[in-house]
Amino acid sequence: MNVNGIDQQAPVISRHSIVIAAPIGTLWRLHTDVNAWPSWQKAIDRSHLEDGFRPGATFTWETYNLTISSTVYQVEPQRHTLWGGPSEGITGIHAWTFTPVDGGVQVDTEESWSGAPVTADVVGMQTALDGSLKAWLDHLRIAAE
Repeated sequence: MNVNGIDQQAPVISRHSIVIAAPIGTLWRLHTDVNAWPSWQKAIDRSHLEDGFRPGATFTWETYNLTISSTVYQVEPQRHTLWGGPSEGITGIHAWTFTPVDGGVQVDTEESWSGAPVTADVVGMQTALDGSLKAWLDHLRIAAE
């Protein structure tokens, strides 16, 4: 599957940013150490990546009573990642960008959701995705700082 970014035509798209006062290496380690996500990302109950965070790798994680199998599509070390996959009829594609700035690193994240459950409740799904990304960024900040 050739995925170059989030689905710009998806009915639900969320974009959020934060500046985190931490070294890029710390943020990158937290972000790509999928197996350690539950230790700092409170909404993730379990996560497992078998063979390194690289394009083509798959990882399984559980959040909000969903089991998700994601494929890593892009990795630019200490700069950008893109992953995604289907779960319960929803196709999610999630991009992350890390940019050093004065005072730390700006972390930008954007995610698209498409599929029948999304189309059936666009407002509810938008609210859920916005809340999820904001919480993920906040947990990342707390873990890194």
